[in-house]
Amino acid sequence: MSNNIKQTIARFCSKAKVAVLGGALLVAGSTVAFTHIANAKDSPKNPPVHLSVDDAPVKPNGGYQTTFAPVVKKVSPGVVKISVSSKAAPVQMEELGENNELLRRFFGDQFNQQQRRQRSPKQEGLGSGVIVSKDGYILTNNHVVDHADQIKVELNDGREFTGKVIGADAKSDIAVVKIDATDLPYVMLANSDKIEVGDLVLAVGNPFGIGQTVTMGMVSATGRAHMGLDYEDFIQTDAAINPGNSGGALVDAEGRLVGINTAIISRSGGNQGIGFAVPVNLARYVMESIVQNGRVVRGYVGLGIQPLNAALAEQFKIKGGKGALVGEVRAKGPGEKAGVKSGDVIVEFNGRPVNDSQHFRLEVAQIAPGAKVPMKVLRDGEKKTLEVAIQEMPGDLKTVENKVVEAQKEDALNGVEVADIETARGQIKVPREIHGALVTQVDPDSAAYDAGIRQGDVIQEINRKQVRNAEDAVTMSENIKEKKILLKVWSNGNTHFVVVDESKVG
Repeated sequence: MSNNIKQTIARFCSKAKVAVLGGALLVAGSTVAFTHIANAKDSPKNPPVHLSVDDAPVKPNGGYQTTFAPVVKKVSPGVVKISVSSKAAPVQMEELGENNELLRRFFGDQFNQQQRRQRSPKQEGLGSGVIVSKDGYILTNNHVVDHADQIKVELNDGREFTGKVIGADAKSDIAVVKIDATDLPYVMLANSDKIEVGDLVLAVGNPFGIGQTVTMGMVSATGRAHMGLDYEDFIQTDAAINPGNSGGALVDAEGRLVGINTAIISRSGGNQGIGFAVPVNLARYVMESIVQNGRVVRGYVGLGIQPLNAALAEQFKIKGGKGALVGEVRAKGPGEKAGVKSGDVIVEFNGRPVNDSQHFRLEVAQIAPGAKVPMKVLRDGEKKTLEVAIQEMPGDLKTVENKVVEAQKEDALNGVEVADIETARGQIKVPREIHGALVTQVDPDSAAYDAGIRQGDVIQEINRKQVRNAEDAVTMSENIKEKKILLKVWSNGNTHFVVVDESKVG
């Protein structure tokens, strides 16, 4: 994507003009700011959702298919329109008449009272949803129903129901809505792990509120991320997705649900052939956890991980660049108890290869707390097998992606000034357990700056050797002869590794 294209998240409003940003990443649905519907709270375990799942991959056709009408007839009754609205809310307005004698003379004291009583207009939005059980459970996007006071669900046959949010998960942008009905048409679920690039897919939803619409395309890519959510594994498709399609169905050529349409990348605000859907396996996990537990229960290993770029893979001698690099091992967490060390590269988890940090996070999240899972790591080139006891993600733990630092123009510590952290600890917000050399200044023209080193960072290791203070950092950097240096850095609550490459300077 060219440098002049700015990516951001924007939401659509059904009655307002679409906010158009060059190359903007747009949530493919219609929502506005609403008073919040309470998310799922802790509650007793409930019966599971009765879903219909076909685990088999799509059967190759071999011939040219001239119509998808039978598939559409099968799916369309289970795709619904979701209308949301909010009550008018009080607006805090500047009381211009308080100190304005002229206004008081013309309008009297009632001028201020009228301003205090003003309220914002009622707000409305449109989106889509997918019925996945005959007793009325519906999958949609969190951003479709977030902060709504009223939800109306309209079936393709014209029936209307009042919807209730059972629970919502902003981290994956999935919400579960329930309507009070039985023997409803529903869409069968597929195994989204088995879809392949090139598979034909249909997008079914209610774009722009004009009525149910079907578009066709193919799976353009899988495993897409960096859309601003904590848990991402998007299916990319060129099937036309537009405002109002959010929460709608992405189905395969057999009419099975493979994803929940969520977002698009667009310069114009409309479809440009790059749409994204949450895989149904992830949506299903979120739904089942919400229904049975009253909240999304996620596994936790207590590790701060980061992606392996080419420079880091070279430093840690990882062939192929696959794996998840451990930057931080949190005290008393499952990872520390299992023997994981900072600098380990996780290459296998629960019997499955770990390709990158994003998918490792997804794998961990979907392991039930209490399970003991085998994990293989590479430590100084040697493979070790550990066993980690999964805990539940703490409720107050903020999921923060470790800073992705690309090796660009980098020099050891030239242009970096450091000080003893203890002398400034009272003035900076660095936890007591963090030790090393505090970065007090970075030359903007230095390689360290280009690498992401900033004032306030703490250098904890240089070339895998511990840095106790500023003197250590200076001495080590002066004795380094190599063109590349590996730093372990604490920054803004996260620990990560940075490769500094002097050979790329100038």
